[in-house]
Amino acid sequence: MRTPTTFLPARRTLRRAERRIRRRPVLVVATLALGLVATAGFTTAAPASEASASGSLTNFALASYSAPLTADIAGADAPGTADQAVTAATSAMTTASTVTSDIAASGLDIGTPDTTVDTAELQTAVEQLQRAQTLPAMYTSDFTDAVTTLTASVSEEAAGLRGKLDAAVALKAQQEAEEKARQEAEAAAAAKAAEAATAKKKKSSGSSSSSAAPAPSYAASGTSAGEAQATARAMIAGYGWGDDQFSCLVSLWNRESGWRYNAGNASGAYGIPQALPGSKMASAGADWATNPATQIAWGLGYISGRYGTPCGAWGHSQSTGWY
Repeated sequence: MRTPTTFLPARRTLRRAERRIRRRPVLVVATLALGLVATAGFTTAAPASEASASGSLTNFALASYSAPLTADIAGADAPGTADQAVTAATSAMTTASTVTSDIAASGLDIGTPDTTVDTAELQTAVEQLQRAQTLPAMYTSDFTDAVTTLTASVSEEAAGLRGKLDAAVALKAQQEAEEKARQEAEAAAAAKAAEAATAKKKKSSGSSSSSAAPAPSYAASGTSAGEAQATARAMIAGYGWGDDQFSCLVSLWNRESGWRYNAGNASGAYGIPQALPGSKMASAGADWATNPATQIAWGLGYISGRYGTPCGAWGHSQSTGWY
């Protein structure tokens, strides 16, 4: 049998082993003494037995004595337990290394500055256990216990880091989903606003086109102020305006031209509505220079598009002197 001096265990383990040895001397000595006595008895009795029996007792003595002593001292089940401890420790160290690598690769803040698990002590304990497996079971049990304890500690730390990493990953996914939803909502709102603006613009264009007054279907009116006003009164009904608006219109164009179709001034304004320049009124008809109805049609369209109503134009003229 090998002696403990063939391996240099940790001091704590050595002290434990020494205490176990001091507790077991009587058992060891008694076992060895019993073995010696039995061996001597069988050896001495062999001649007498040979005289009375035809078989030898040598094989019988070896089979009945050596097996129990070997099992008791060597501990046949110990290697399996130690191997399991080494396997578990190796797995724990691999797990710890993996979670550290995963944290680094993620680039996430997991809420702790230390993202590594110290496995140096466990690695040393595993190496000691592997060397101690050449010793009897009474010496390897302490090393096995140490490896098992350190394995549990490393596994617990690795699991804690893995949990923090999983939480950080879940938080990032939630934030990305919320940001995506926000961007989609903003895009949808912008699209809706653009659609509404386009519809409003189309409506306004249609309204402007209609409010610009269609080409006059009226016969050329007389050139007097009264006749021009009568023509205007008939036209405003197409805009949905009533007598109140007509009253504002009369006041407005009385100030501008006195309802004269050929009124002009030094700035180039011309006609009943005093278009500047007068040629603008060509959009209402080629006879804009001589036909009061053409001038009135253009003037009503201008007022509708810019001020909404004759009273709106009159109010602006009152405050500024022009419209």
